[in-house]
Amino acid sequence: MVYMTKILTKICRKAIGGTMRGIILEGQSYAGKSSTLRALKRQHVQAERGEQSIVVLTENYSQICNMIGGELVFLEREEHLRLLQERVEMLEQLNAWTNKLGSDGYEQRGVFFVLERFHLNHRVFWSKDDLRFLAGLEQRLLQLGAKCALLSISPAKASQRIRERNSAKWARWSPAERADKCRRLMQEQQMYREQVQLTCIPTVEVNTDGQDWDLYAAQILNFLAS
Repeated sequence: MVYMTKILTKICRKAIGGTMRGIILEGQSYAGKSSTLRALKRQHVQAERGEQSIVVLTENYSQICNMIGGELVFLEREEHLRLLQERVEMLEQLNAWTNKLGSDGYEQRGVFFVLERFHLNHRVFWSKDDLRFLAGLEQRLLQLGAKCALLSISPAKASQRIRERNSAKWARWSPAERADKCRRLMQEQQMYREQVQLTCIPTVEVNTDGQDWDLYAAQILNFLAS
């Protein structure tokens, strides 16, 4: 299902060269982001035509918490926002450089980027706050040709995904603890869907129940090209 927000229809996107496009890969834990990310990279490299330059930033380059010196450190909101702005500025600088080079070899000189958990994840984390501070960042991503793919799973697959990822913990949990973990996972997934309605970035939801990562990557690339 493709979401187009009411806000998006009112936006007059300012062209800034058109030499860049990319996907923001979103979704809660166990949705298959890492597997889909690997498939996206593989399929783009194998394509006969398209951008020769690829920028892929996993969530390690944009997440709120980081393991530093063996200790889990959480960034304050303003500090984290500066981090996100720096990542977007990097893409803007690359785009400005390719625009400066001119139209020769246009398609090959473009940049294809993939960002993991870059905006919806933070909308969910700060869902109780005024999220206008993220709006400007999302506008800049939109101008860089960004679209979003929200990976999801069905409730019937929740226990399987958690068990596959954390088999030792799953074995120790009681039936009530397992049920609670699955329930909270689905609640968080719904929060992602709610935030999709509030962002200006066009989004497609991709259900990954079948774990066919190449198929999902192809669907996402087709959505990006549409």
